[in-house]
Amino acid sequence: MKVTIKDVAKEAEVAPSTVSRVLSDNPKISDETKLRVQKAIKKLKYRPNAIARSLANSKTRTLGVVLDSEAEDLFANPFFMQAMKGMSICAQSMGYYIMYAFSKKGDEEFESLTDFCTSGLVDGIVLLRVVEDDKIVNFLKERDFPFVVIGRPDDEKNSMWVDNDNFSATYDVVHKLIEKGHRDIGFIGGKGQMNVSKYRLKGYKAALRDADIAIDNDIICEMNNFDEEQGYIAIKQILSKRKVTAIVASDDLLAFGVNKALKEEGIEDVALVGFNNIPLGEFQDPPLSSIDINASDLGYYAAKLLIDKLEGEILTKLNHIVSTNFIERESFK
Repeated sequence: MKVTIKDVAKEAEVAPSTVSRVLSDNPKISDETKLRVQKAIKKLKYRPNAIARSLANSKTRTLGVVLDSEAEDLFANPFFMQAMKGMSICAQSMGYYIMYAFSKKGDEEFESLTDFCTSGLVDGIVLLRVVEDDKIVNFLKERDFPFVVIGRPDDEKNSMWVDNDNFSATYDVVHKLIEKGHRDIGFIGGKGQMNVSKYRLKGYKAALRDADIAIDNDIICEMNNFDEEQGYIAIKQILSKRKVTAIVASDDLLAFGVNKALKEEGIEDVALVGFNNIPLGEFQDPPLSSIDINASDLGYYAAKLLIDKLEGEILTKLNHIVSTNFIERESFK
């Protein structure tokens, strides 16, 4: 037989309304009464009705996660799977649920998100990507709707966000290439309007400048997407203009395309580095060197920041920087 709130009230010798207030953590209930009710809940193995509680508290305890349109094939780019894993682990540990939605392309993307926010189905939003002058971010801020961004928004001082230090990560790996004797180092990025691409490109250029190496736009390509086909096209464009001895690709999938083209051309002496350290990189020929951005941690801390905000915690910081690790393999020549 299913245990009801009345059964708990009877066991704890309180009114059913008191049990409801304990479940919603009402500050007017004494610690002694809370303890008595919690013991009754544990003894009877009572499981509160999540829907009923959300209606009573005007809270759903649900986070809305807006996935980029390119994430529709989730297995194509493991970044999304890893970030979602981290968010799920955090949400479950803190008693929250997650609802996923795919953003659409063009103007429909904005309309789909506004519908998501005004539906009453979620308490806050997690955005997995951010662009310059992001109208979605601006919309959420105007409505004072709780949200967190994986990435560094324009208004980083007044927004909640989680990111890597993409500038330093790229700077450091370019510096390592320079120390190995490379001076003709190309860069392949994706979606130049995205802030993550912008900071990685800045790190690349700064490392070259500090080493007194001229920046050559002929060996810099900013593509439309982070995928293998775009990496293939980009390196073909670069090789048609001049020779390079190393390539830094801002995503492993781009690097896969670069590697494919280099093999077709019979080029074996170009060092190659990617970002994200996805599992398939280790099985490339040669195994791909990559910067591990710890995507699961990005997702975890994004969810934690948002949930802490929803729970009324006083946030001393609105952002969290997740460390990166350079994984050196045979492609780092």
